[in-house]
Amino acid sequence: MLIRRPDPIKPSEITPRSAYLSRRQLIAGAAAWGMLPAGAALAGAFPNLRKSDYKVDEALTSQKDVTHYNNFYEFGLDKEDPSANAPGRLKTRPWTIEVGGECAKPGTIDIDSFLKDNTIEERIYRHRCVEAWSMVIPWAGVPLGEVLKRFEPNSNAKYVAFETLMNPAQMPGQRSGEFTWPYREGLRIDEAMHPLALLAVGLYGETLPEQNGAPIRLVVPWKYGFKGIKSIVRITFTPTQPRTLWNIYAPREYGFYSNVNPAVDHPRWSQAKEHRIGEFGRRPTLPFNGYADQVASLYSGMDLKQYF
Repeated sequence: MLIRRPDPIKPSEITPRSAYLSRRQLIAGAAAWGMLPAGAALAGAFPNLRKSDYKVDEALTSQKDVTHYNNFYEFGLDKEDPSANAPGRLKTRPWTIEVGGECAKPGTIDIDSFLKDNTIEERIYRHRCVEAWSMVIPWAGVPLGEVLKRFEPNSNAKYVAFETLMNPAQMPGQRSGEFTWPYREGLRIDEAMHPLALLAVGLYGETLPEQNGAPIRLVVPWKYGFKGIKSIVRITFTPTQPRTLWNIYAPREYGFYSNVNPAVDHPRWSQAKEHRIGEFGRRPTLPFNGYADQVASLYSGMDLKQYF
């Protein structure tokens, strides 16, 4: 049986079609889909959206590119597949997240109660994908650490494991035996508690689209984008490092930590530079995706070429 492995880097990813569209729109002055000034947000699902001090003063990637050029292999291997296949197929209500493991108060998060009971804030983060492309995205969400503390993890909780919905009827990509489904990811407990880690429920002031991981996903801005697990249904505090999908699939290529490190190349391409979607050319990749001042201390004394 022929197993299709995701292509390393296709010409369309080096200069993606969506980037061409954005440039033409910019030239044509199509403001609705063009680059927005940093700090802008669209009025929508979160009328009381609170602005956060966690933001970068860089031009936002166009909303069209953010929602039409992304990875969500449960809906296809190409960048345009999620936006073509997820809307109308992924059912996001009712939706609950089971939280358990090494904690005093295991429980369940209902997404509608979560949206009602939490202050949603906008954070403008850089997003860096392992395939050497990047974006700047205005996420709406709640700090992950604030949520996890409510379940009172105990002293055995060294890591936090996350799991995506497993439903091949809704997610046709899960019918393939190529990956070990469902999608799983994990963080060390101090990484999960870091104030930059975010449970996102929206972007551009709007409800999170299906193709971007509705109704709730993880955003860890100093790590490569695949650490940002989508459509979360389970969170577990564990004493040992959890196994993760990409680390199982290709351990030489995808380490557990997956911090953005331009000094560590992917075995099949360089990570030293990145293509910012919507721009010409490439720019140097920043260590920890530009968040070194905030997170480098988490890895003090670690060999980041070994623990990549």
